[in-house]
Amino acid sequence: MASKCVHKGCGKEFTDAEEPCVYHPGPPVFHEGQKGWKCCKPRVLTFDEFLAIPPCTTGKHSTVDDTPVELKPAPVAEEPAAPAPAVESAVPRPAISPAIPPPSNAPTPVPEEPESDDPDVEIAANATCRRRGCNSGYDATIPREQEKCVHHPGQPIFHEGSKGWSCCKKRVLEFDEFLKIQGCTEKTKHLFVGKGKPPGEEKVETVRNDFYQTSSSVNVSLYLKKINKDSAKVEFAATSIELDLPTTDNKRYKDTYQLFAPIDPEKSQFRVLGTKLELTLVKADGTSWPVLRSDDKWSGERIQIGKAGRV
Repeated sequence: MASKCVHKGCGKEFTDAEEPCVYHPGPPVFHEGQKGWKCCKPRVLTFDEFLAIPPCTTGKHSTVDDTPVELKPAPVAEEPAAPAPAVESAVPRPAISPAIPPPSNAPTPVPEEPESDDPDVEIAANATCRRRGCNSGYDATIPREQEKCVHHPGQPIFHEGSKGWSCCKKRVLEFDEFLKIQGCTEKTKHLFVGKGKPPGEEKVETVRNDFYQTSSSVNVSLYLKKINKDSAKVEFAATSIELDLPTTDNKRYKDTYQLFAPIDPEKSQFRVLGTKLELTLVKADGTSWPVLRSDDKWSGERIQIGKAGRV
């Protein structure tokens, strides 16, 4: 009889107890918007990227969850500091110019999953449903028309310690309990493979990015997995950067960013990491950048120097 592994990052059904299990032995870590696992280093911003972080440890399947619990020290009460008295100035304060709107750091929308599997793509024997909250394994003995996929069509919501889904009302405190919240929507057929890849190299239309700045530089992260370090090209110009980023899984992202302000091309640098490209753009004139690109929309949130702003 098949059993389901409860290790984080695995969740597969197994009949052989000696079968290798690849999983996360540490608890999840959520801190200041970043998400990851205590047992390994990758940190991401969206929940879908968090679920896609590859497991870091190989062991054996288990039906008993032995993930350690992250203990947090109790907060220490502090006496509130007395506010400093306001000092009136004889010099009138200048009015804030309405001609300069505040910047935007609104997140790039996460691509939606396709509605159904491509019938021409073969489903692997150990495939797991990709819809959130389902996690059912592929069973070739069950006709696809008889599959029942119970899942969450909404987005995860983490707010002031509570965790839940935007599509239903239940809220819990622990991450393990969040993963066990039963789906609220049922569809016929699971989603195991999605759309098939087109022949040849696949063009990546957009990538998510965020940045923070200091008085002398703008530090940018472009999130694209498996960039080929040997063939990646970044060309810096005074007011733009040109990107040509092929990946090892036959994808390519090409674009030219017209920058908000001038940079020093000779001093600017880039670095390829496992899940992203890091850019260090050295400012030419010390201007504060409210947005990364000159055509980015400014809307309503101000980016502080030294703090990340997602665009």
